This record gives sequence, structure tokens and C-alpha cells, in this order.
Amino acid sequence: MSNVIAGDNPVSDLLAGKVRASEPSRIAVFGLGYVGTVTASCFAGLGHRVIGIDTNADKVAQFARGDSPVLEPGVEELLASGLGNGLVNATGGIDEAVDGSDLALICVGTPSLPNGDIDLRYILAVADDIAGALRRLNKRSYTVVIRSTVLPGSADNVRAVLADNGITVADGYDVHVVVNPEFLREGQGVEDFLRPPLILVGADHDAAGEQALSLYDGIEADRRVTPTRVAELVKYANNSWHAVKVTFANEIGVVAKALDVDGVEVMQLLCSDHKLNISSAYMRPGFAWGGSCLPKDVRAVNFAAKSSDVIVPLLSSLLPSNGIHTARLIELLLEVDRPRIGFVGLAFKPGTDDLRESAMVEVVERMSGKGFHCRIHDQELVPDDLVGGNLAFVQRELPHLGQLMDDDLAELVAQSDVIVVSKGSDRLNALLSGAERGPESENPVTVVDLIGLPHDVRSAVSYHGVAW
Repeated sequence: MSNVIAGDNPVSDLLAGKVRASEPSRIAVFGLGYVGTVTASCFAGLGHRVIGIDTNADKVAQFARGDSPVLEPGVEELLASGLGNGLVNATGGIDEAVDGSDLALICVGTPSLPNGDIDLRYILAVADDIAGALRRLNKRSYTVVIRSTVLPGSADNVRAVLADNGITVADGYDVHVVVNPEFLREGQGVEDFLRPPLILVGADHDAAGEQALSLYDGIEADRRVTPTRVAELVKYANNSWHAVKVTFANEIGVVAKALDVDGVEVMQLLCSDHKLNISSAYMRPGFAWGGSCLPKDVRAVNFAAKSSDVIVPLLSSLLPSNGIHTARLIELLLEVDRPRIGFVGLAFKPGTDDLRESAMVEVVERMSGKGFHCRIHDQELVPDDLVGGNLAFVQRELPHLGQLMDDDLAELVAQSDVIVVSKGSDRLNALLSGAERGPESENPVTVVDLIGLPHDVRSAVSYHGVAW
């Protein structure tokens, strides 16, 4: 088996037979639109046997003679090669497609409904067709791979359709549903297929997941198998992030223009920073941001936009969105409704005693005002050492801070009904994971996790993750 590597022409390598899957599979591709056609042609290029199937007879005829139903560089060359090698076929018959394959790749559309939800009717119709074919053919082993973009829970809906047709383990079938989202850009689909940023399979059955992953043997890329629902959401996270990036660059550009600044140069300099800006830094679910810089600078750029009569919906949403995270935590603590709350961490982030615009200060103040008994442990915070703007902020927002501090972490853990963790430590993990007051006790400690505690800690307590 050869690999597609950086610097090669991947399409030329496929056509020359330099890259091949070590164990070719038989694949039925349901849906010969953009995703289905690109996927089918590339898998045929890797040496798999591919049957294309579509309800549109014209698409089937085009595919069968090697004419791509979609305009995409490299596809027709790959289809022609596949036809010449006897690896490509097309049909409109469900039974023929299922009988001649070991896996079905569902590549049909998931258009938007009026309320923004996705329309699963085409995917569920394919699932129903596959189930009927499996029964008629008495084919007991099969894997259904959802390649279309679907929301979490969609694979469960497909499983339900199969079960409604009697395709279950109890009925003697070894049929599984996995998710394999595509990351293809129109105009660069073949390139993206053969040089992907990630090969992702969502599977709740190990063997089916590995079977789907093995289709990509011959392609060099990071490979991940996750729970089904994780894989279903990743594509939406990707595309939403792409939309955020484009919108952000556009909004910075119009603000820059209004201020007589070259927005292109600003964004080029921003993108030159691969330590923080174009990196994984900050890209993790968690709690609200604060500190001396971000809030005031976001306010400033919004002021500049407003003063210049420039509308920037994304930038203007940042502070309200951040505030919603704080409100959500307060709502959670009110729902838990236990009187003694211990806060581990008060500063806006670990490694500092800076309380300026820390969301935790607002949470403590609000919960104290509602009659809850609040105690705070922050090993980096000494109230008597606060100076300047930091001191002024505390005197204004939480003047009784000194009365709430607890130097003894073990005592705080022991005396709290609820522990809100915004700063972690090995000492805290040991105290929580070794606590006798577990979920089954009469008085379990409830932990609200804002940072991502280890799983052994989570399992030892009554647990709430703030964004997971």
C-alpha cells in the first residue's frame, strides 16, 4: 500500500495506480450529487469497487458512461479510469446495489426546513430501501455509512428505521450504522478527499467503525473514531467556524476602512501569529472570559464601529454572548439549590490574581445576594495584596471579599454542598475523587466544573459540566 503524501499530485498517483487500498471493498454510493460523485470516483481511484445509485435516471446514465454529474476537476478522469478497470458501475435498482456491496454510503441531500432544521426524509427513505433489500436478499451482514451532513441523533433515526423493518441483532442481523462526514470544498473536492485534514468516523460499534476507516487505506491523514453523535456535530462546528472567520474578517475590514486603515494588512498581521491567533489557543469550551484587556478592547472596537456608523453584528454580539454564559451558571446554581457554595478560583483565569471583570466575581455577588452561603478559595489571591485597578474593581463589585475567603481548601470542600471549580489543582482532584460523599450517599457533594476535571473526579461526585 502506498500513501498520498505532500508534494505528490494525488490524482495522477491514483490514475497511475501508485496509491491503492490494501483490501478493496465493495461500496454502494447512494446519491450521485456532488458529495456522492466525488466520493465514488475517489474510492474507485483507490481500488474499491463502487456502485453508484440514484433515483435520477439521467445521473445514473451519466455516471455509468463516465460522465460526471457534477463539475469538479479530476472526477471524470477518475471515473473513466474506474470504468476501464471494471471498478465503477451504476444502477437505479436497490437490490442490485445492496447485493453487490458490503457497505452503503448515504450521500443524499439534507436540505433546510423552514424552521432551520434539516430534512432527513431522503436519508430515511434510503435507509428504508436498504432495509427492504436486506430482507429480500436475506443479507445478514452490512454497514450503513452516513456521509451526508446530519445533526446529532440522525444516525439513531436511521437505526430506528432499520429496527422498524426488523433489521436488528435480535432478528439475526449484523447491520450497523456509522457516520463519516465529508470535508470537501467545491472546486477542490478531489484534492480535499485525497489530502484531508482529518478522516473521521463516528461509530458505536468498533468493528463497523474500523471497517469504514479502512476504506481510506492509502491516504495519509490523521484518523479518528469517535462516538456517533460527536462525528455528526463536527461538520457543523467546522462550517460554523468557517462562517465566523469570514464574517470576522469582513467586519474588521469595514471597521478598518471607516477608520482609514488598511484592513487587509491588519488581517495579514493577525494571521501571522500562529501562537495565539491561528492556533488551538482558546478553542476549548469553558466559561466566560474577563480580565483587564478583552472586555475593554471589545467595547472599544464596537464604539469605534458605532461612531463610524458601521454595523458589525458579530463583534457587537461578543459581550452579550459572554454575559449569557455567566447567567447560565447562575441559573444552574439556582436549580441545584443547595445552600453552601464553595468557589475554587475567583480570578478571571489561572495563574493570576486579577479580578477585573472576572465573571466569577459577579456569580459570587449574585448568589450571596440571593441568600446562599458562599466561600472562596483561590491560592493565588491575597485580598490585602490587591492594588490599583484590581483593588478598585473589588471594592466596587465585592467589597466584603475578605470575609468570604477560605485558605483551607480541604475545609472548603468538606463544608460545601456545591463546589464551583474555575481553577484546578492536583490537591483539589485528590480531595474530590477521594471524597466519601459520593453520588450514592445521603449528602453528595455537587461539583460544577468550568475547566474540565479528570474523569475519575467526575465519577466520584454529583457532576455538572458547564459546556459538556
